[in-house]
Amino acid sequence: MQRATTACRSAACFQESRRAPGARQRASGGALSGSRKPAVQQQRQGMSAAGRSATASAAAAGNETAAAAAPGGGAAALKEQQCTLCTSLVATTVKGMLAEAQEAVANGADIVELRLDYLESFAPEADLPRLLQQCPVPAIATYRPVWEGGKYDGPEAPRLAALRLAALSGAAYVDVELKIAPVFFAAKGEIPTTTKVIVSSHDYEQTASEEELRDLVERCYAAGADIVKFATMAQDITDAHRVLSVLRSCPVPCIALAMGERGQISRLLAPKYGGFLTFGALSPERASAPGQPTLQQLSGMYGLKRQRRDTAVMGIVGNPVSHSRSPAIHNAALQQLGLNAVYVPLLVDDMAKFLATFTDADWIGFSVTIPHKQAALEGAHEVDPVAAKIGAVNTLVRQLDGRALKGYNTDWPAAISAIERGLDPAAPAATDAASSPLAGKKVVVVGAGGAGRALAFGAAVKGAQVVIANRSVDKAAALAAQLNPPAEACSLADLASGAVAGDVLVNTTSVGMHPQEDETPVPAAALSGYQLAFDAVYTPLHTRLLREAAAAGCKVVTGDTMFVGQAADQFRLFTGKEAPVDLMTRVVLDSLAK
Repeated sequence: MQRATTACRSAACFQESRRAPGARQRASGGALSGSRKPAVQQQRQGMSAAGRSATASAAAAGNETAAAAAPGGGAAALKEQQCTLCTSLVATTVKGMLAEAQEAVANGADIVELRLDYLESFAPEADLPRLLQQCPVPAIATYRPVWEGGKYDGPEAPRLAALRLAALSGAAYVDVELKIAPVFFAAKGEIPTTTKVIVSSHDYEQTASEEELRDLVERCYAAGADIVKFATMAQDITDAHRVLSVLRSCPVPCIALAMGERGQISRLLAPKYGGFLTFGALSPERASAPGQPTLQQLSGMYGLKRQRRDTAVMGIVGNPVSHSRSPAIHNAALQQLGLNAVYVPLLVDDMAKFLATFTDADWIGFSVTIPHKQAALEGAHEVDPVAAKIGAVNTLVRQLDGRALKGYNTDWPAAISAIERGLDPAAPAATDAASSPLAGKKVVVVGAGGAGRALAFGAAVKGAQVVIANRSVDKAAALAAQLNPPAEACSLADLASGAVAGDVLVNTTSVGMHPQEDETPVPAAALSGYQLAFDAVYTPLHTRLLREAAAAGCKVVTGDTMFVGQAADQFRLFTGKEAPVDLMTRVVLDSLAK
């Protein structure tokens, strides 16, 4: 069957299509914008059983729609299709690629991308029919050249001929690079109308401006695309925000990706922003692009098929952030309670720039970790009085006006409670200094950053004598002077030499965190005499500091206790619901055991 000629590819017609499907898009977006405040209120005030049932029914219906991933209809039908989960097959043999296809389907893929350029030996006439006939799901045929970031390093004519043959052999989609699209379409010959053409562009260096990205989409569409794809390299997380903004308002079917860890949210949130598909790898080492999550992460942890346009978003802001178990425990809790929300990792370099960019009302809250806790305090529109006294914020919550962020600190009650239980497991929860096992103890806090400030404040509130040990003695002294009563300050060298010691040792730095697991903030020789050691690091669970402290006869408290406690308080602030603490504890321990 001769492929139907595209009716309209001019810039003027694209603008008209932008207004037509875009009008529906904006109507939907407007409804979302208008409903964001009530939606956030509903999240926090609780969903009724009927509401949860309706949400589950809608999600089930969406899954059925996504299961039929084969293309059909025109651009409007493709635009309305639910975001599809795709896996790039990167085996080097046809047999291996077919085995990967079966593995992908078993792990939730709706379609697969045949990366023909990865094949070490490729005979199109023999291999394409075999690949496409034996593939268990619809397939994208991609034969990426070196000049567009792929592995094919040969002449163009046979490469384009192989893509045409893929279409004739049953490929649901073929991917053609924008630079060569005019040549492909000029000589494409007969292509079944059931095969849709993805016109793609990749920038492995940077992300262009929003205006330039919109122009790129228009050029891909004008070149003959049924589906537009653009992928850029995110140098900053705000680059991913631009990509998502273009995707949300795109009037034609679009795959929009910001590569690298700073752009990962463009992959995790593709359904929310209207993406045609997103890619998930079979395993981290088989990712076909930087920043690509796994199939299991997308379909499980991030609930890809549950996301809707009005899904609320939360995330963990930090640098580094890839080690964090926050997405695992928060998403498990959200899914157990049936809430229409997702929690994502956010690798942030500049906190002020991030907060100035991510102002959408449906981004309802942020957990904040190293090194941004003090910057979060400065960026909050309002700060809880206790957090203001501490001088650090680990939680930002979007207020019901949809704009303002309020800062809280959930670190100190979680950590102090864990330390108190470690000192005296039989003691009831302390409500004041007089009843706290910390009262009168000398607590040495290592680190004067956000977590150090929180734990020093908490220990002082519970009647402890506090010592702040820090690499910068001036910074330690500044924090010590802010406590009531004022604390002592010392250098890390004083601590290491044994010149300063105490009853409880608290590490709030990242020293000893994966992958620097052989490091410790305090040498083993300086640990004797302490009753208890606590380490806020939880990756690994048993840090070198805690192992050596235990060997010196100390009780030890691992960082997961603080981590789960502060996360549970954050969950309540974000959603208005009590967190399933047992589930969160189980999830974090299971993840740490892997």
